[in-house]
Amino acid sequence: MTDDVVGALREAEAVSKGTKCRQFLFSVSLNPPETESVRVETFEQAIAAIEEKHGLSDQPRVVVFHEKEGRRHCHAVWSRIDAETMTAKPLSFFKNKLMEVSRQLYLEHGWQMPKGLANAKDRDPRNFTLAEWQQAKRIERHAGDLKADIQEAWAISDSRNSFSHALEERGLFLARGDRRGHVAVTFEGEVISIPRVIGKKFKGVTERLGKPQELSSVSETRQHIGKEIMPKLASHVAKARDDANREKSALEARRQDMQAQQQAERAKLDAGQKQRADAEAAARSTRLRKGLRGLLDRVTGKRAALEKQNQMEAIWSLERDREQRHLMVEAQLKDRQNLQVEIRTARNRHAEVLRGLHHDRTNYRLVKRGLEPLEKKVFFPQRKKIDVTPKVELSAKQAYVESQTQISAERVKAAQERLEKLREGQQQKPIVRVRQAGRDAISPRDRLQRLREGQARKPRGPELDR
Repeated sequence: MTDDVVGALREAEAVSKGTKCRQFLFSVSLNPPETESVRVETFEQAIAAIEEKHGLSDQPRVVVFHEKEGRRHCHAVWSRIDAETMTAKPLSFFKNKLMEVSRQLYLEHGWQMPKGLANAKDRDPRNFTLAEWQQAKRIERHAGDLKADIQEAWAISDSRNSFSHALEERGLFLARGDRRGHVAVTFEGEVISIPRVIGKKFKGVTERLGKPQELSSVSETRQHIGKEIMPKLASHVAKARDDANREKSALEARRQDMQAQQQAERAKLDAGQKQRADAEAAARSTRLRKGLRGLLDRVTGKRAALEKQNQMEAIWSLERDREQRHLMVEAQLKDRQNLQVEIRTARNRHAEVLRGLHHDRTNYRLVKRGLEPLEKKVFFPQRKKIDVTPKVELSAKQAYVESQTQISAERVKAAQERLEKLREGQQQKPIVRVRQAGRDAISPRDRLQRLREGQARKPRGPELDR
């Protein structure tokens, strides 16, 4: 009954009150690859495939297109309640069905399929959930980078002390959780479950880190951060964040200006397309005559032909407007992606500055204890050293490349030898092609003369012998 998103969702909620279903909505986010230009029709085909796979055809739904950080995606929400039977549509194994639809879409459109989608064992360990993303957003950090820091600290450590030092170098602190065993407390006080992040069970984590009862609690760790660590790093961290916020503010202002400009361009395009569509619809309606002439057109079949022509022109106009809008959106997204590269670069640079501060603080504490300081990492790219050791095994691609390189070298060497022979006057004898006896022995002049006189002799043998 309503024509807005909020009203439609409230209607679905009102219908669900007549049932015992608590999860009456089914929500799916469609996120195509960032490097691909995906049309609206492709999103609609994906939504139709999801409906068919889950038995949600003809169910009320809401589709919202959204642009975020230079990429376009959409959110689709279905009502599970069948208003005729007042029952909820079953959604058994919906995750597996969604994975099948995703694989099919990647194969149909020729997109580069993620390794985790092709094989669940190869999925990216830095993937994060909505709760983890919200947690990282509260402390102004990236959820993927936060998980990568903990996973990297786990990979380079072999004991509790080394793991604790590696965490502190990245601004994290090892502690005992209330219900989650070993946890990592961020510099801002957020709690992260270590087994969940590294993908290990409680037993595997306990074998390396020991029992969590031997560690400080979360509240004690937060007090330690507030009393001993925060005063020493407060000024440096505040300065680093002020610099980051200053640069972020400038980039955010550019983003808002670009957003306002792009919205104005789209509004202007929509208004122009609507005006043109109204004019074209009026022109098509004038073709249909009324009165006796219209009756005559119906009898002769002319009106049916005109109606079909008008229908085809309307479809063509709709496709033209869609293509025009798609091209504008694609151009605007490219501009937004270029700005997003600058935003991401600034974000990574400020994250490295904060990591460097925590690294220096950890080294100061180790030196004060009389221990060897940690090796400081270089955060700018270095030139790769050339490995001169012979390779024992070669992949198929490497073997093919080396064979082609060897063939090219042999060809170059042969060409150089021929060039030397030519210079020394030892050029080989030229190859002489001898014509066969018969019709080919006739000179071109005689053949032309015979053709002019109409006396060209017929070819000997069948046509295939030529």
